[in-house]
Amino acid sequence: MSRANDATIRPFLKWAGGKYRIIERIRELLPEGERLVEPFVGSGAVFLNTHYPTYLLADSNPDLINLYRTLRTEGAAFIAYCKRNFTARNNSAESYYRLREVFNTTRDVRRKSALFVYLNRHGYNGLCRYNARGRFNVPFGRYKRPYFPEREMWLFHEKAASARFVLGDFTTVLGDTHAGDVVYADPPYLPLSRTANFTSYSAGVFTLEDQLRLVQLAEQAAQRGVPVLVSNHDTEFVKRDYRNAHITRFPVQRFISRDGANRRPAREVLALFA
Repeated sequence: MSRANDATIRPFLKWAGGKYRIIERIRELLPEGERLVEPFVGSGAVFLNTHYPTYLLADSNPDLINLYRTLRTEGAAFIAYCKRNFTARNNSAESYYRLREVFNTTRDVRRKSALFVYLNRHGYNGLCRYNARGRFNVPFGRYKRPYFPEREMWLFHEKAASARFVLGDFTTVLGDTHAGDVVYADPPYLPLSRTANFTSYSAGVFTLEDQLRLVQLAEQAAQRGVPVLVSNHDTEFVKRDYRNAHITRFPVQRFISRDGANRRPAREVLALFA
């Protein structure tokens, strides 16, 4: 079933555009099904707070998928391994940039996954950002005492027993859906203005052509009996190209911003193709 009766579970990763704060709106619109498919899993807020029998959780970010796979497989041992990075000594700019360099150069998947958690909690505003060479480049966040999400990681590990984590492009993931699936797609959002940038958490950029392709695939999936719920900003593009979907609009406060005084509500949409 798609709806939960218990308290909401907070993701263990901080995430720009995460859906924890609007999870109730999303759950109200998600249809019933046998499997929830997420082509852009992000922090996993929707996965954590729904109750489908099984999940297919995908993303184009290999660091994110490797982290989730490692946590699912190792559980308590990996959580303890991650916790070792959360020391007073490591909460300094010098240690942060040293460990960021290790993250960008190591081939040890387990160590890199643990460092992903460290960087997420010690980096500026919990951002996940890479440069054109695919190197993580978020600056030090200067937090007094970064929180180690031990309980949240354990809850994710328990829930992950029902999930398969896939590294892949959204086109492949959506193309492989079938009757009984329900899709929740949370792509990098359309910019609210011509001068705004797309939010990109992988080395590539999610283009306008990708946005159009997502709409096409959502419509095709709906035609074969697979409902697709898509999140995005409320823009002219959405009004025009989401015209075949049922649209729900609402304001959302932005919490990750350079200018804290200007974190104003923005209008978002949930578009159901069914």
